[in-house]
Amino acid sequence: MAAAKIERAVLIVLDSVGCGELPDAAAYGDAGSNTLGNLARKIGGIRLPNLQALGLGNLTEIAGVPRVEKAAGGFGKMHEASAGKDTTTGHWEMAGIEVKKAFPTFPQGFPSAMIERFSRATGRGVLGNKTASGSEIIEELGVEHMKTGALIVYTSADSVFQIAAHEEIVPIDELYRVSEIARKLCDEIPVARVIARPFVGEPGKFKRTYNRRDFSMPPPSATVLDALLAAKIPVIGVGKIWDIFAGHGIGENIHSEGNADGCARTLEALEHLDRGLLFLNLVDFDMLYGHRRDPQGYGHSLEEFDTFLPSLQKKLGDKDLLILTADHGNDPTYRGTDHTREYVPLLALRGIGGAAGDLGVRRGFYDIAQSLADGFGLARQPHGESFLPQLG
Repeated sequence: MAAAKIERAVLIVLDSVGCGELPDAAAYGDAGSNTLGNLARKIGGIRLPNLQALGLGNLTEIAGVPRVEKAAGGFGKMHEASAGKDTTTGHWEMAGIEVKKAFPTFPQGFPSAMIERFSRATGRGVLGNKTASGSEIIEELGVEHMKTGALIVYTSADSVFQIAAHEEIVPIDELYRVSEIARKLCDEIPVARVIARPFVGEPGKFKRTYNRRDFSMPPPSATVLDALLAAKIPVIGVGKIWDIFAGHGIGENIHSEGNADGCARTLEALEHLDRGLLFLNLVDFDMLYGHRRDPQGYGHSLEEFDTFLPSLQKKLGDKDLLILTADHGNDPTYRGTDHTREYVPLLALRGIGGAAGDLGVRRGFYDIAQSLADGFGLARQPHGESFLPQLG
């Protein structure tokens, strides 16, 4: 093992914060998408002074976030090498895996034979079995679900088998149990994720809760996270990170309930982490604003994160590395309610007084994995190039 160049790394995924269509976006039906650029223009501009200082405005035209001549950190954008535009693929690639073949999707719903097996195994009926927005389908089918106890099953443009249920009708433990049943059935196809989607409230006022849980396929090979643990370097996942990797390579799991809570848990974890990786997903950008096509809410949420950023930077020392990125886009001004195939930001800050400048266009999200391996003195990963040397 080579000498370590860093002691701690904080990797924050701003879920769905894309920065412009990829060259192959049209093949995914996403030509013209630009999460940051389009939402800022739609709402008349946003104010992100701390992200601007790191070079965010240098990546794409963002109303209210102009370019800076001298950034405080390294800035660039990343091209997803893997096929697809989903959560699993994006996170796996950050950890070093290139997914050559996109996970299957089910625009016409899941096979009837599979749904019948699921119903028999769970002892409950099934409603829906179609592509739908999560908030819309619980309004459409929530009353019937509460009367019959049947599970609401739906999917999206992603490879997901989603199960919605009212917490008073299907207790959380049972919802997780039926999701595990679905996971085994989905392994046969294979579907990337089964998502338990609990909700509460009354007809017309249903609300999804943070008791959501993802049941993912395990990564097909070892990642840089596994390499870190093998080297006895702690890896802490905050938010849905543990779920996305099915626990592989994650030493400690910290549950969070939205962006603000995730940020608070991150600061708390850093108080006790002397060495290792803290890997955080901030889900609200995607779940609450991207999928619901709410540019105003999305912009406000970005401004809230920007306000939080200085308190995080104060926690960082000379041998720490901060990486801000995203796993895909989800342009809230775009048609439909699904993810968009976009470049994602790469903002990196190494310690206090580290070098800054243009990191360029990275050929894969796996440059993050290579940079972590480089920083912690691990063996070279199969894919990617480290950007750590450019940070000084």
